[in-house]
Amino acid sequence: MGDYFKHNPDTQGMFGEYGGSFIPPDLQEEMNRITDAYYSISKSHQFISELRNIRKHFQGRPTPVYFAKTLSDECGGRIYLKREDLNHTGAHKLNHCMGEALLAKYMGKKKLIAETGAGQHGVALATAAAYFGLECEIHMGEVDIAKEHPNVVRMEILGAKVVPVTHGLKTLKEAVDSAFEAYLKDPITAIYCIGSVVGPHPFPMMVRDFQRVVGIEARDQFYEMTGELPDNLVACVGGGSNAMGLFSGFIDDKDVSIYGVEPLGKSFKPGEHAATMTYGTPGMIHGFKCYTLQDEKGEPAPVYSIASGLDYPGVGPEHSMLKDLGRVNYVTADDEECLDAFFQLSKKEGIIPALESAHAVAFAMKLAKEKPRQSILVNLSGRGDKDIDFVVENYGIR
Repeated sequence: MGDYFKHNPDTQGMFGEYGGSFIPPDLQEEMNRITDAYYSISKSHQFISELRNIRKHFQGRPTPVYFAKTLSDECGGRIYLKREDLNHTGAHKLNHCMGEALLAKYMGKKKLIAETGAGQHGVALATAAAYFGLECEIHMGEVDIAKEHPNVVRMEILGAKVVPVTHGLKTLKEAVDSAFEAYLKDPITAIYCIGSVVGPHPFPMMVRDFQRVVGIEARDQFYEMTGELPDNLVACVGGGSNAMGLFSGFIDDKDVSIYGVEPLGKSFKPGEHAATMTYGTPGMIHGFKCYTLQDEKGEPAPVYSIASGLDYPGVGPEHSMLKDLGRVNYVTADDEECLDAFFQLSKKEGIIPALESAHAVAFAMKLAKEKPRQSILVNLSGRGDKDIDFVVENYGIR
């Protein structure tokens, strides 16, 4: 498996023809400093041992793999869940936020800046900032602030400043724009901690590397439980950090089928979904090349998903490469299937999933019916506390 990670990305931050860094020269200088710091620090014993210590004693890792027996009996197949909802703060996001904040500390930065959609990245980064004694500023679209209110309160309690974003669709893409602008004003004392495997190099690589712990743990745990590797992997894909985390543990295992589940939203019509891989084309967004949903002018198109963490018109460059290579199958689940999975998992297993993760559960339930003799390992990337008010107010209890 080492070869894959040695060559992806290359020295220019390219995953095949995707990725790279297409940003203003002054910002590129700062990105080069971050890249150099990451390459030198991430291989040091001190950095690795401190990160391992944080993961074990602060985050509560490893998170377990759980066999969802009742759901499996209902659907056929054997559905297992990698319980990232049990990671401290309730999602996989803290895996890279603690890594990014530790890097910031080593670089002498004073402030962490980030965007957030569902608020999970914002909460995780605010947590990391509190842990390391750094300032934190989170940019969040007004639509998401209303939708994910519990996470806004958590960020503020943790000491972060939440900046409402009021332009455009007021969701995740605009939050990224706004956070980038704030970072450009002060790139020396601040660091922009991107919330997924997106953005200019080195972020798609760095976030993936910090998330690899998910796949490494899951591979060992699943093998210990069953004596074999899973037949199928399933994870939701917005930017794609939780998916890259799980997939990275199995990239070279050709017998393991891999599925990335995108949000089909209300329909396949433009503006009613965020299924970038399914309906997008290669293009540029936020300083890197990937599959994007674009309008006639080549600008990022409006997107929508019931899950705030998935409504992004781009996707990680590594996912874009894996799609072209045919290594990962990119599929969809719509709002209705997502809600059904949200309630099914809650009622059958006593686990309330995040709406993002419920997309992956929805596809896994479908796959289990098609392949009743196969095992399916789902990355349950987050818990649904943040979503319960929104779901009940808008859709009732099913």
